[in-house]
Amino acid sequence: MLRWIARQPHWAFACLSILAMSFYWLVWAEDRYVSEAVVVLESPQIAAPTFDFSSLLSGASVDSDMLLLREYLLSVDMLKKADERLDLRSHYSENGDFPARLWDAEAPIEDLHEYYLSRVEVTLDDYAGVLKLEVQGFSPEFAQQLTSLLLAEGEAHMNAMGQRLAQDQVRFLELQVERLSDRLDQTRTDLLDYQNEHGLVSPTSTVDSLNQVVASLEGELARLEARRSALASFSSQRSSDMVRVESEITALRRQIDQERERLAKATGDSLNRLSSEYQRLELRARFAQETYASALGALEGTRIEAARKLKQISILQSPLLPEYATRPERLYNLTIFVIVTLFLAFIASMLWLIVQDHRD
Repeated sequence: MLRWIARQPHWAFACLSILAMSFYWLVWAEDRYVSEAVVVLESPQIAAPTFDFSSLLSGASVDSDMLLLREYLLSVDMLKKADERLDLRSHYSENGDFPARLWDAEAPIEDLHEYYLSRVEVTLDDYAGVLKLEVQGFSPEFAQQLTSLLLAEGEAHMNAMGQRLAQDQVRFLELQVERLSDRLDQTRTDLLDYQNEHGLVSPTSTVDSLNQVVASLEGELARLEARRSALASFSSQRSSDMVRVESEITALRRQIDQERERLAKATGDSLNRLSSEYQRLELRARFAQETYASALGALEGTRIEAARKLKQISILQSPLLPEYATRPERLYNLTIFVIVTLFLAFIASMLWLIVQDHRD
C-alpha cells in the first residue's frame, strides 16, 4: 500500500480528497432550507391627463424598475435592515457546519455582505418580466421570514424613491401656482383700476367705434363734394342749393376734425394713448391668465403622475415555508468534485508517465 502511494501519489491524494469530501457532503454538511418567491412590480393604471407635461417628469420602464429593485434587495442597506430586524449575524454564525457558517459574528459589514450574497439570490426573468427570490436559511421559518422582509422593504423603498421626485415637483408647482395666482390678481386689479379711472370699459372698442364714425363722415363728405361739383356745373355759387351743400360740407369737415382730435391729439389723455395703455394692461392680464392655467394643468398632471409612480409588488408565488432542505446539493456537488478530481488525477498520471519515460 505504501509502495503504491509512493509510486502514485496523485491517485492517493485524489482518493483521500474524494473520501474527505464524501464525508463532508454526505455526513457533516448541515441542511439549508430555501424559501422562494416570485413577484412582479406593477403601477396603478391611472388615465393620463389630456395636456402634455412630459417635459416635467420622466418615468422609468418596468424592466429598469425591476433591476433597481433587484439591486436594492442585494444592497448593503437592505442587509443592514434585515440584520436589524432578524439578527442575521446570530442566525448564520450560530447555525450550520463550520465551512458554511458565518465564521465571525462581529465580522465587518463587507464580509457580512459577501456572505449575504451567498445566501440570497435574486434573478430577473427578462422574458416573463418577473423577479425570483431564493433565500437560504438554516431553519425553514427564518428563510421564510427573511424572504417576506425583503419583499416588504423592497416595495417600500421603490415607492419612496419614486415619490421623492414627484413630491418635490408638486411642491415646486404649488409655489409657482400661488405666485402666478397673485400675479393674475394684480394684473386684473390694474386693468379694472385703469377702466374706472378713465370711465371706459374698453378704450380699444371706443377707438374702433370712432374710426367707424370718421369713416362714415368721410364717406358722407365725399358724397356732398361730388354733389357740389355737380351743382357747380349749372348753378351759381350763391344759389340756395350750393349754399346748403357748402354748409353741410363745412360742418362735416369740422366734425371729422373733432373726432380725429379725440383719437389723436398732441397732449392730454387722447384715446389712442388710452387704447395703447389699455392694450398693454390687457395683454399682461391675458398672459398671466394663460400662464396660471398652464401651471394649474401641470400641477394636476404632476399629482396624477405621483400616484402613478406608486409601485406595488404583486406576488405570483408567496414566500415558501420549505418542508425539506434543498441545499447543499450533496450528490450533485460530490459527483462534480469526483469527476474533476479524477480528471486532474488522470492528467497528473499522464504527466508522471511522461516524466518517467524521459528518465528511462
